[in-house]
Amino acid sequence: MNFEDKKATRQSYGEALVELGKENEKVVVLDADLATATKTEMFAKEFKNRFFDMGIAEANMIGVASGLATCGKIPYASTFAIFATGRAYDQIRNSVCYPNLNVKICATHAGVTVGEDGATHQMLEDLALMRTLPNMTVISPSDDLQTKWVIKEISKIQGPTYVRLARAKTAKIYKEGQTFEIGKAIQIGQGTDGTVFATGVTVEQAIIAKEELKKKGIDIRVVDMFCVKPIDREMIVKCAKETKKLISIEDHNIIGGLGSAISEVLTEECPVKLTRLGIKDTFGRSGKAEKLMEYFGITAKNIIESFTK
Repeated sequence: MNFEDKKATRQSYGEALVELGKENEKVVVLDADLATATKTEMFAKEFKNRFFDMGIAEANMIGVASGLATCGKIPYASTFAIFATGRAYDQIRNSVCYPNLNVKICATHAGVTVGEDGATHQMLEDLALMRTLPNMTVISPSDDLQTKWVIKEISKIQGPTYVRLARAKTAKIYKEGQTFEIGKAIQIGQGTDGTVFATGVTVEQAIIAKEELKKKGIDIRVVDMFCVKPIDREMIVKCAKETKKLISIEDHNIIGGLGSAISEVLTEECPVKLTRLGIKDTFGRSGKAEKLMEYFGITAKNIIESFTK
């Protein structure tokens, strides 16, 4: 993992859109007056006739994206996660998921790592909202390479997709040649002392903890659950049977997010204890992303403490 060369997944998203736009003329992009922040402006500069700035009208943006999908286009609709899934939930439910339309909702600035924008803009419920919708695929990539693969790959599959992207920069975890599959988690390491299930920005923290714990004689594995729905049930059960301790970590409310999804699988297939690290049923706060991760207990330090107490 390259700790020096960091990039925000929203930046990777913008770059991937440009590449995808060159490969597939059916791809169109919509934004709600935040193209600079979401990085869709990169696509807008290359393909002016295939970019639509809908203004501060997120619900309408989703409706228009649905209409474009019925005409054979592949719309990527973007804004901040708080608006994409909160303000436009009704349209996502009834105009995208109910008719099972091919709309790709790629929301940036999710979680407390939005930072100084504060509680009103720190969406901590989006995974919960999106994964409960029938027909919806939910993805939360962890680094540059994985994000670019995801953005291109979802253009090949039919149906609604929600992609959760971050404002904060994260380390480059994967190298060229790494393979991914929607619905399949990535296991990093073979340790049997424990498993840390992570997604998005917390995958980096889990890997840091893994390396530090190894120095203490504790060998764990990290599982990148970049695909929250469909979730990799086989991987969850495998780790439950092979490792002594299970932890989930996420930049999201522990209610309804990754930890809840894993718990559902364990309850049905392999009942064991899961320690959930995340935002404990509260709203966020304003502050630097790193400080907020510390405050809410979603850092490598918190993982290490869970194994060493």
